[in-house]
Amino acid sequence: MPGGEVRVLIADENSLLRDTLGILLDAQPDISVVAQTGELAALPGLVAATRPDLVLFDIHMAPAGEREAIVNRLLHGVPATRVLIVSMLDHPGLVRALLDLGVQGYLHKSVGYGALVAAVRAQHGPYQTVAVPMPRSRPVAADGPSLSGREAELLTLVALALSNRQIALRLGISEGTVKRHLSNIFAKLEAVSRLDAVNKAASLRLIDPAPAPARTRPAPRHLAAARL
Repeated sequence: MPGGEVRVLIADENSLLRDTLGILLDAQPDISVVAQTGELAALPGLVAATRPDLVLFDIHMAPAGEREAIVNRLLHGVPATRVLIVSMLDHPGLVRALLDLGVQGYLHKSVGYGALVAAVRAQHGPYQTVAVPMPRSRPVAADGPSLSGREAELLTLVALALSNRQIALRLGISEGTVKRHLSNIFAKLEAVSRLDAVNKAASLRLIDPAPAPARTRPAPRHLAAARL
């Protein structure tokens, strides 16, 4: 690999993102995308068949209790490969655990394309860990839970008693994405309900206390949808 191209395998369950990354990375003269998959079960066989220099891996593809074991097998299997995590998950404990295993870096999907290309290109030469900044979270005590900016924004809307559909419309995302964010929030805060998550986040100052909704006259029907 030194002085040559980086051969990349992309493993991401989002087909649109996977295909887009493949096109963009393959357009670089020093990067070659040798395979893509959205199926975790197919990953070991593709690694063995294509022997990539780097696996660009969405850790969300793996079950929560198996993520470290799967990454470890990629890093130390036959053939061994380097792993760069690309994910929407930003749990500090998970990031630390995967970096300790030896992954090349942990990229949040909010990073720009330039940062991704730089991280892939950094795989030339000696083994090194790529330090890529994670999204800003509200400050908390050391080793305490944290929320990404998007998670804090979403949970603030939960505190206002908005439904998943209303939150999705407000943030311009799908209901499935809302549910995924809530699942991550519940795991981080060890919450058992929406109310429990809001109360815990407020007590830890991860979100501001929810203001009481203003009492207003109902909006005309043709304006109500636009305000959601």
